[in-house]
Amino acid sequence: MSLLAAEGGGGFVAPGLEEFFPAVFLFEGTGFDINRIIMVRILATLVLLLFLWLALRKATLVPGRVQSAVEMGFDFVRKDIAYGMLGKKDGDRFFPLIASIFFGVVALNITGIIPFLNISSNALIGMPLVMALVVYVVMIGAGIKAKGGLGYLKGELFPAGVPKPMYILVTPIEIVSTFVARPVSLTLRLTFNMLVGHLLLVLCFAATQFFFFEVGGISAGFGVLTLIGGFAFTLFEILVAVLQAYIFALLAAAYIQLSVAEDH
Repeated sequence: MSLLAAEGGGGFVAPGLEEFFPAVFLFEGTGFDINRIIMVRILATLVLLLFLWLALRKATLVPGRVQSAVEMGFDFVRKDIAYGMLGKKDGDRFFPLIASIFFGVVALNITGIIPFLNISSNALIGMPLVMALVVYVVMIGAGIKAKGGLGYLKGELFPAGVPKPMYILVTPIEIVSTFVARPVSLTLRLTFNMLVGHLLLVLCFAATQFFFFEVGGISAGFGVLTLIGGFAFTLFEILVAVLQAYIFALLAAAYIQLSVAEDH
């Protein structure tokens, strides 16, 4: 497969990466430009909201299969993530945010294996960055509400039990760890995992097309292997999509817990 010229740039984009530079096809130049990535985000959000509405709009005391599955998902987020990291009181308080993050990340991740969509919008840094900034603002806001502005900064930058001369070393580390590393780690972990998964699928199925339709003959046998590899990576991507949502939500809860905890 040949390299594709980058749109408007005069350079080149590696195979599979051209999908991350899609052309605008709606509302171009209006400030509300919609390209393929934006459309995937909109569709994933609408489908998630529709699915939850249909599953829970007529909730019954004895749930059916779909309602039961959705309730199990919410129960998992509440007990294993929110309560596990924050305790019952703060867990209930921040559960809506943590549940929104978990199910939102799953929905935006899973589009990477859906035919005709074939890409996770979390493989671009924009959406993970927005979600990380939301967590960042909530984390700081929760800490300030729990301890007051000065109390929060003192607890984060001057940890208790550290000899005062050591603050010369510890405080700069805490500044980077708390106010830089946390949002950056949330953003990059999700972005890189979904990007690598997308490129692996592109590589497998592009190789399959190459061996089947361009080389042919005995080399088609290699196409069978790459096709099997593509399906295997597709199943693996389902696991990664859910796992990365769990990790993102878990870290969000952990960072909020560190902000509201008295001593850490």
